[in-house]
Formats: sequence, C-alpha cells, structure tokens
Amino acid sequence: MSLINESHDSLPYIDRPLTPTATAKIHSLIRAELDPAHTTTLHPSLPPLPQPVFSDLITTELERLAQNQPFTGGVDPSRYEPQSKPAAPPSSSSSSAAEQDEWRSALQQAYTTQTHLSNRVTNLTLLSSFGQNSWLIGNSQMEGVLGQLERELVALKEETDVTNRERKRKQVEVQGEMERLERRWKEGVGKVLEIEVASEMVFRETLEKRRGGQS
Repeated sequence: MSLINESHDSLPYIDRPLTPTATAKIHSLIRAELDPAHTTTLHPSLPPLPQPVFSDLITTELERLAQNQPFTGGVDPSRYEPQSKPAAPPSSSSSSAAEQDEWRSALQQAYTTQTHLSNRVTNLTLLSSFGQNSWLIGNSQMEGVLGQLERELVALKEETDVTNRERKRKQVEVQGEMERLERRWKEGVGKVLEIEVASEMVFRETLEKRRGGQS
C-alpha cells in the first residue's frame, strides 16, 4: 500500500494541451516547491534501508572489485591436466627422501588427472546418450512458457485497449457538459469580478461624498 495516497484528475481525450509557456511555468512552480536535496535525500516517509551484512569472503571480494584488482587464487586447473610421465620409480634402497616425495606427488597428480578424465568421459557419454532429448524437452518447455507469456501479454493489451476505449467514450460523452460548466464557471468568476469592481466604485463614491459633506 502506498504511504501517500494521491489522486490526479486527468481528461486526456478532451483536455486542451498546455502551451509551452504554461508548461514552463508549471515546472518552475514544481521546482520551487521541491527540496533542493530531493535528488540525493530519501523521502522521510520511506523506512530506512537495512544495512547489508556480508561474510568475510564476500567483503574481501567486493573490496577487490572496487579496487579493480585481478582475481587470484581459486581452483588450479593445472592439476587436472595430463602430466608428463616420470623417468622411473625410485628404488626404496637407493633413492633419497626428496626423490620419493617427488614420485609420490607425481603419482597423486596422476590419480587426480585420471579421475577427472574418467568423470569427463562419463559425462560426455551421458551427454551423447541423453543430451539431445533433454535439450529438445527443455526447448519444448521453454516454448510452452513463452507461449503462455505471449497469451497473457495479448490479454493484457486487449484489457488495456478496452479500458482506454471505455475511458475515451465516457470523456467524450461528458465533453459538452464539461465545456458548458467551464463557461458557466468563467461567467460566474467574471460576474464576481464585476460586482467587486462595482462595489469598489460605490465605496469610493460614497467615501468622496462623505468627505465633500464634511468639508
């Protein structure tokens, strides 16, 4: 529900358009009533905005984006790439601890790469077997949603056209009465002004006669 209820009367089908001079004068009056800070200050009727609360990770990322710094870290894709085969496994009796650690690291890397490639093969196989049908079904569902939205849009446009035609009909029907009432209003205002002018003249004449009698 709106915080401020306002009603704007408008008869666009029978009202005469405003002249550029009148439009400029109206805009100047509106600007005179506006607070100079209305473009930067929220309306007092609006509730205060809630303060956002982000996690440390999101805060750090927002600060990085604000400073236009490049993204660093994340998942290292090189760990899933095929690795070069080491020369030969080291002998447990003659190899050093560094050689054994290097071989163990290469072996773990090979396991990681083999698992990743195996999963890719599985996914590609599933995509080849069921991907086409899933894509067609998805397209069919999207076409159904699109068709429903288009039908709703057509119905809303028809309702809008009906409303506009009905509003125009009602305004045109009362156009003659509105013009007659406007003329009567202008005539009434004119008569009131004439009466005020005549009253002022009578008052002045009476005042002059009183002054003349006193003299």
